Amino acid sequence: MKKLLALLLVVPLLANASLRQYKADVEESNWFNDQPNRLQCTLNHRIPGYGTASFTSMASKILNMEFNLDMLRLPKSYGVAAVYSVPPKWMPGLIHKTIADMTIRKQFDGDLPEQAAWTMLSELEKGFWPTLYYQDWYSEYDKVAVALNASNFHEPYEQFVNCVSNLLPYSFDDIKYTVLTYKFGGSELTKASKRKLDMIGAYLQEDPELELVLLDGYTDSYGGKSKNQEVSVQRAGAIRDYFVGMGVDSGRIDVTGHGERRHAASNATSNSRAKNRRVVIRMQKV
Repeated sequence: MKKLLALLLVVPLLANASLRQYKADVEESNWFNDQPNRLQCTLNHRIPGYGTASFTSMASKILNMEFNLDMLRLPKSYGVAAVYSVPPKWMPGLIHKTIADMTIRKQFDGDLPEQAAWTMLSELEKGFWPTLYYQDWYSEYDKVAVALNASNFHEPYEQFVNCVSNLLPYSFDDIKYTVLTYKFGGSELTKASKRKLDMIGAYLQEDPELELVLLDGYTDSYGGKSKNQEVSVQRAGAIRDYFVGMGVDSGRIDVTGHGERRHAASNATSNSRAKNRRVVIRMQKV
């Protein structure tokens, strides 16, 4: 019954003699990874005459995945593409399986969210061909089938999985504004701030698009104003030196010392004064 139902779903799409198919031949099936790093992993597959299919995972607190179909000719209208897992001809007797519906948006590439993307990768790993079927937006007489060939998939996929497992467990948004705090009377960071600084340093090593790092140093109100001004500059300068040591261009780092001005909390208690002994890190991307 399940087999019959699946065939009934797919056959109307295939029955039309004007079905245009886009796929890579087995010998030409090419899967490749973008230059891997700890911020983003992308596995690509070229579809001759049509475009490039990509699976992408980004550095984040939560594991994520997205499928994107970069089309040479963008849609002229809105619609829906049915996505199936299709057994290749050398797997006789197996049936098509429904994966998802992909919304077609005018003048936009196609994409699918996490669950559908993971399912497509799982089906490719088993040798199936994820295939999209839709009404052609340029011809009312044609239907289109776009297939991802599972040939030559496994080695690049293994590299992709290794890249995903090594992604940083946080994103730019998690660290673009960070407050580092200090122990009393010196330039030693608290343990929590040391961990934050290491996180930012690891990110900066990976991100070539970083445009500017702003470092603002502050102190509590203990000590003279002149001394506090000097300490605030020293604290921010030490963070700058740390980043330069990580490979960040010093010309993209701006240091400002504010001394005991612009308090974040009252200076009445030791706990509130601790909040004023700080360096604020703000980062901007291109």
